[in-house]
Amino acid sequence: MNIDTDKSFWVFGYGSLIWRPGFEYMHKQKAQLYGAHRCLCVYSHHYRGTQVNPGLVFGLLQGGSCHGMAFKIAENNWQSVIAYLRKREQVSNVYCETYRQIYLDTGEQVRALTYVANINHEQFAGRLEMKEQIELVLTAKGEMGSNMDYVINTNQHLHEMGIIDKRLKLLSHKLETAKFN
Repeated sequence: MNIDTDKSFWVFGYGSLIWRPGFEYMHKQKAQLYGAHRCLCVYSHHYRGTQVNPGLVFGLLQGGSCHGMAFKIAENNWQSVIAYLRKREQVSNVYCETYRQIYLDTGEQVRALTYVANINHEQFAGRLEMKEQIELVLTAKGEMGSNMDYVINTNQHLHEMGIIDKRLKLLSHKLETAKFN
């Protein structure tokens, strides 16, 4: 396994960054992070919900592993990408900005900027039962649109990448079923 030793900069996306990064990158590829897993565990009061009707967005929680997308950033764009991500991801400081080792599909191991859920933040929802997740996601809308679209889009893009997140797949199916009932 090769460890990336050049002066490269990487971002790991596991939710909407997969399908809407919003920043310039040199290339992207599937990657895996060990030691944390994707979880719909953060109340959204801005992008996918409001204070009155919060939605849920993904965070990384300790344990397991997570497949996602790694974006390689040119050195001359790094500072602007960080500024953009901090504005986007840190709107309420519900995530901890950290660097983690990820494993690219090529077998390389690289260090990537990653946003992990802050379990001590007031917007941390924890591990909600699926029924609670469905109730929140079905009705929530925020600045970036419907919470249901966010969850279903993430599932669809993971599926297109050949990644099956069983819990997210089941949740998406239940949301789509509920939408038509």
